[in-house]
Amino acid sequence: MATILGISGSLRSRSFNTALLRAAQAAAGADVKLEVVTLHGIPLYDGDVEQHDGLPAAVKELKERVVASDGVLLCTPEYNNGIPGVFKNAIDWLSRPADDIPRVFGDRPFAVIGASPGGFGTILAQSAWLPVLRTLRVRYWSGGRLQVSRAHTLMDAEGELADDPTRKLLGEFVQGFARFIGS
Repeated sequence: MATILGISGSLRSRSFNTALLRAAQAAAGADVKLEVVTLHGIPLYDGDVEQHDGLPAAVKELKERVVASDGVLLCTPEYNNGIPGVFKNAIDWLSRPADDIPRVFGDRPFAVIGASPGGFGTILAQSAWLPVLRTLRVRYWSGGRLQVSRAHTLMDAEGELADDPTRKLLGEFVQGFARFIGS
């Protein structure tokens, strides 16, 4: 069984990306365990805080969840044609101290998906993640792309993904990523 850690890059309570990860959990299949986390509690990176106090508890917890996973699924919003600051900030914290990068990221399978109310999904944010993930030396799965456009039209009144074709694509994506993890 593959254990995938899904990280939502949005803090919004009715986040399209958190909803997309919950839908991925439901569509993952019996052979995949997908855990969903958000970035709540992670402070802005501050080298002085790191030097004086070490890593904040929320960062340590997320870091250990990444290490315990078989693969990581980043679910990224797109803000101003790029990676949301809160999401990049969390990855920056996870890369500290630098000598811990191989343990946390090195050759760990990563994939990126995202949802946006815009017409192009999160294509630019997903592309912006590539140099970051290369720098961290993850094993990036490029076998699938999933950019959910006009996400607000695909959600029900409770803010959950209600579009069957998107759920089907999401299930196929997660299964493909799980096969990649196992390869």
